[in-house]
Amino acid sequence: MGCGSCGTSKPGGCQSNGGCSTGGCNRLNVHDWLLNLPFSDPESNCKIVEVSFKQGSRKEYFRNATLQFFEKGDYVTLEGVSGFDVGEVSLTGELVRMQLKKNKLDENSPEIKKIIRRATERDIEAFHISKGREKDILARSRAMAMELKLQMKLSEVEIQADGKKATFFYTADDRVDFRELIKKYATDFKFKVEMRQIGIRQEAAKLGGIGSCGRELCCSTWLHDFKSVNTTAARYQNLSINQTKLSGQCGRLKCCLNFELDTYLDALQNFPDYADSLDTAMGTAHLIKKDIFKNLMWYILPNNSKHYPLTIQRVKEIKRLNGQGVKVDELQAVEVTSSKPKEVEPAFADVVGQISLRSLERNDKRRRDNNRDNRGPNNNRPNNNGPRPNNNGPRPNNNGPRPDRGPNNGPRPNNNGPRPNRPNNGPRPAPDAPKAPDQ
Repeated sequence: MGCGSCGTSKPGGCQSNGGCSTGGCNRLNVHDWLLNLPFSDPESNCKIVEVSFKQGSRKEYFRNATLQFFEKGDYVTLEGVSGFDVGEVSLTGELVRMQLKKNKLDENSPEIKKIIRRATERDIEAFHISKGREKDILARSRAMAMELKLQMKLSEVEIQADGKKATFFYTADDRVDFRELIKKYATDFKFKVEMRQIGIRQEAAKLGGIGSCGRELCCSTWLHDFKSVNTTAARYQNLSINQTKLSGQCGRLKCCLNFELDTYLDALQNFPDYADSLDTAMGTAHLIKKDIFKNLMWYILPNNSKHYPLTIQRVKEIKRLNGQGVKVDELQAVEVTSSKPKEVEPAFADVVGQISLRSLERNDKRRRDNNRDNRGPNNNRPNNNGPRPNNNGPRPNNNGPRPDRGPNNGPRPNNNGPRPNRPNNGPRPAPDAPKAPDQ
């Protein structure tokens, strides 16, 4: 997807062409809403800069030890493992200090690495060369893991800008002994190898995609704190327990099931507890649904498919009578009306049998007569509607002798005589004659 607010000729999209200044093409993007606010003491500004890697799939904090000022979208050269790395500035200023407090990191910690300089053309060229090797190395590394029959799945590889280190992200259900695998990687690829295990949800966040709602995945855009989700959240929200509909692209329950769970729990506090069954004279009514929007509880009686909506006050009253050993005669269900206006069905006229072929022919004849009348005065044709001549007189007698047609009308010669003997038409042998014996 491209960003139209940047001044580059090419859209950012997935290839990061043009260096979009808004960062709209990155994952976990943050808007710096304190950027244009003036500060009374500029010296107290936060010296820590947030840098993103792989279009925001990984973010780290670095100390700005230089006197340069970096803006969002600038490429900087950083301290790496036995070398340097290149990243993109994603956040600066006071918001970085708030992020450090949120992640429980000390701003003055000596473990925070430093920014070396603004990335030069040589650094960016080495960075692109290293990124171009990632797809090939990922395919080869997966083949090596399959050869060793390791129960793991490699999802992504990230190579340092100078090509001296690579980080392999993988998912596995159990613990994996990949010591032999690391030796093969280091021998074939000639760099330092780091294996980092991630969860299924983190893998989906790195890969990205479109959810069933039609938007980008929450884990790949803004969600970074993954909480446990179970089917109880779906039951509180009266959702059918359908594993296919409730599961996301990671194969786990959707994270969005927790978004409105607190609202449902607050609304369910007004409903009575232990009201799953009601004793009536017609049998035991069982609870099937709670409607928090209309404050109704739906029950069903045995041997009956009809649903009975009851108000909360009526349910509490029935439970009080049941506690006294009294069974109510009827539930007194309320009538549920829909707020949507009913659509008026159009009235269709039954015209079957009213049209006959005779009426169609009559209309066709009337149409031809009108066309003939409209065509008459426009064309200057002679009027041939006068009296026709009387041709009913005596016709000439043509039954006389026919005239002689010439000398070729004489009698034809008789060709029924014997045909002349042709030289090649001798007598044929009889078909049944015996053949002469061979001598």
